[in-house]
Amino acid sequence: MDNHDIYIKKASGDRVKFSTEKLKKSLINSGADNDLANSITSNVRDELYQGISTKEIYNRAFSLLKSKKSHIASKYKLKKAIYELGPTGFPFEHYVAAILEASGYNTKVGEIIKGTCVNHEVDILASKSGNTVVVECKFHGEAGLNCNVKIPLYINSRFNDIKSKWNKTSNIKTKITDGWVVTNTRFTEDAKNYGNCVGLKLLSWDYPINNGIKHRIDKLKLYPITTSTLLTKREKQFLLNREVVLCKDLIDDAFYLDHLGISKTRKERILNEIKHLCNS
Repeated sequence: MDNHDIYIKKASGDRVKFSTEKLKKSLINSGADNDLANSITSNVRDELYQGISTKEIYNRAFSLLKSKKSHIASKYKLKKAIYELGPTGFPFEHYVAAILEASGYNTKVGEIIKGTCVNHEVDILASKSGNTVVVECKFHGEAGLNCNVKIPLYINSRFNDIKSKWNKTSNIKTKITDGWVVTNTRFTEDAKNYGNCVGLKLLSWDYPINNGIKHRIDKLKLYPITTSTLLTKREKQFLLNREVVLCKDLIDDAFYLDHLGISKTRKERILNEIKHLCNS
């Protein structure tokens, strides 16, 4: 069967035509050279069948990439790695805070803030140059669960309640200027339209275009610890529980690997993979 006639199933349930170029581009964007990307794309293409899921295609490409270049495979699995920050949204909140700090903000996570009407638990308060933004994070542990318009509707009402109280309080040195909604999946079109209409800043995996989470991570080299292909699920959870969320944090706090009883040889391999990733 001609590969142009192969339809694949996305996590949302939608069926789309398989794109050789899209797969190749994703491999190259992760750091694979042209020859390696062509080789993996060719192997995956030969194993396609009607109705294959994007997850199965990803798993096959990832496996082939991991066998050749471990640190490139780490970057390739970035989207999945962010899902692995669960099952709670707490590590994701710290991860988003780290991205904001790298952009010059001072952040606080999990603050209780007084509004005009009620108190609110705010995921992240981020301040820079006398301005403060209120950031709410919506974490999903699996693909296909997008944020619909109800999310920004709800968050905008909370933001306005906090802002009206904060900006009238004389002993607070900063002014609240913006409300943000951050998700590791995607926003529906209605959610985007509403956010743009009321002035909420929306940040998702690929939105805004060329300034979404993926773009910011690659630009700032802030890869989550879950990107590692050498750490086990248990080991990653151990690190997350100790607020070691970023790969670069593990380089600074490598003693945690000793606490896990990891051998010297394996420790060197893990740190080498992570250093390659952070410097790629």
